[in-house]
Amino acid sequence: MGAVGVALLVLFSISAVLLIIIIMLQDEQGEGLGGIFGGGSTSAFGSRTGNVLTRFTSILGAIFIITAFSLAWYNRSVDNSDLLRAAKENVTNNQDTGEWWDVPEEN
Repeated sequence: MGAVGVALLVLFSISAVLLIIIIMLQDEQGEGLGGIFGGGSTSAFGSRTGNVLTRFTSILGAIFIITAFSLAWYNRSVDNSDLLRAAKENVTNNQDTGEWWDVPEEN
């Protein structure tokens, strides 16, 4: 894993921990999905103004998702052509056993 992968992993970990902390700091005011069933808001669609914690939570959530997809893209497996080529090379290297899955025992 290169420097980019390490940086993405560090950013991912920090955003995950901060996201947990910020969500636990928020109070239950009936905002969000919990307010749908509790009826904590007086207007039909809830308050349009968000406080600092809800905005910071949405920013951290976006950073978390972007870094998660970036890590998945950065650490993706090899494409099929390289995998097939590696399997063919393995077969040609192990022709003495007859089968590609047979691993010769070392004495």
